[in-house]
Amino acid sequence: MSNQENQPQVNEAATEDNKLIAERRSKLENIRENCPANAHPNHFKPEQYADDLQKEFGDKDKETIAELNKVVSIAGRVMAKRGPFFVVQDMSGRIQAYASKDTQKDMKERWGGLDIGDIIGVKGQLKLSGKGDLFVSMDEYALLTKSLRPLPEKFHGLADQEMKYRQRYVDLIINEDTRKNFLMRSKVVEGIRRFLVERNFMEVETPMLQVIPGGAVARPFVTHHNAMDIDMFLRIAPELYLKRLVVGGFDRVFEINRNFRNEGLSTRHNPEFTMLEFYQAYADYNDLMDLTEEMLRTVAQDVLGTTTVINTVKDAEGNVTEEITYDFGSKFERLSMVDAILKYNPEFDESVFRNPEENFEKIREYAKQLHVKEPDVEGVWGPGKYICEIFEETAEHKLIQPTFITEYPWEVSPLARRNDHNPFITDRFEFFVGGREIANGFSELNDAEDQAARFRKQVEEKDAGDDEAMHYDADYINALEYGLPPTAGEGIGIDRLVMLFTDSPTIKDVILFPHMKPQG
Repeated sequence: MSNQENQPQVNEAATEDNKLIAERRSKLENIRENCPANAHPNHFKPEQYADDLQKEFGDKDKETIAELNKVVSIAGRVMAKRGPFFVVQDMSGRIQAYASKDTQKDMKERWGGLDIGDIIGVKGQLKLSGKGDLFVSMDEYALLTKSLRPLPEKFHGLADQEMKYRQRYVDLIINEDTRKNFLMRSKVVEGIRRFLVERNFMEVETPMLQVIPGGAVARPFVTHHNAMDIDMFLRIAPELYLKRLVVGGFDRVFEINRNFRNEGLSTRHNPEFTMLEFYQAYADYNDLMDLTEEMLRTVAQDVLGTTTVINTVKDAEGNVTEEITYDFGSKFERLSMVDAILKYNPEFDESVFRNPEENFEKIREYAKQLHVKEPDVEGVWGPGKYICEIFEETAEHKLIQPTFITEYPWEVSPLARRNDHNPFITDRFEFFVGGREIANGFSELNDAEDQAARFRKQVEEKDAGDDEAMHYDADYINALEYGLPPTAGEGIGIDRLVMLFTDSPTIKDVILFPHMKPQG
């Protein structure tokens, strides 16, 4: 159907909505006249949640509930009207409220009746209907907030995905799945925090406004501090500040933090996002892989009730075409970056990647065959950068089951410790599930002179046009010169982890208010 054919229906719907809004505003004006002191009362205090009542009394028979003579008080939004019954939804779920004929008459006279979306308070005896549904008798009741806008129709709800993100408040009212996603997110964060605290990690807070953006390879947002008359940056990572705390003597620290990166939007990228970063002194990257495996397995079991995570693939109509099962209960696979490249590219010459510095031109040739976009300045990238680009192009998306990729080249790991036996690589890993990077961790570089040299290399890349390369952080080098104990650190993307646990296809489904281009 063309846009022109759709337009009259849109206008008709808008006209109907405007009519309903006008009717509701008229009701509110009458309420104001009848109750000039306060048309939005704030005296009602609910004592129970709907879901708690359903769990405690939902399996009891009618006679048992009648004998209990249980008086309860609830508050929430009217979601449906079924004759004398009103379906009331609160934060936890739904329960019905029953209005007698006298009650209905009273509400009609006082408020013009109740509309879908109105917020009410109800106190009365808990009972069971003939159909076996719990309800609260409306012995006492109050209209707490008049809803002026009609909710979307039940069957299509907020069908427009963009409107779901722009008007999340309506999405949360209408869609139970959306509410479940964000309850799940809250439980995931709570589970991670509990897991770390139980292992003697201390939760801290570090600056979100920074003079030098550091701790990751990313393009920052720039702002200006008027009083000091200096440009500042929204943090791209808290890493360098957390490691300063380890220098100061806090051996185990973590932060669940908001980061900001001035990069593109995608199903996996939002300009601001939530990360867990944690650092442990006297540990290496192998210790953190073990800890990560235990933490994710524990959180999955606690939050989902199982270590098996199921995601679905859907067609354009929303029909499930495939199910993918991720096993968090078994040992996670561990592969080096080169081993992963060779596993998924058996046609490549293994000897080339086992000796990258001697075979730089051949590696570069492989990258060109894959149409890897090179920097404008010749000679900025070494073999390590090309190997990483080849991995991301050919292997990353094939890492479906929980997998640690290790042995990242030093060139793409400016903060990681070099391997003792092979200085071309670092003691670093990234964790992948479903072809998505979830975590990044490594044994920290605590050699101040090596770190200074790598910062200088990053500055060269920035001068060559790489907007994501790091700045030189002199104060961090100063901190390292006081001495950072052997330390391992890691960052885990909370949003991507929640996407996995909730089977959400886009990051916007797990961020309450994702960034959208302004309308108009």
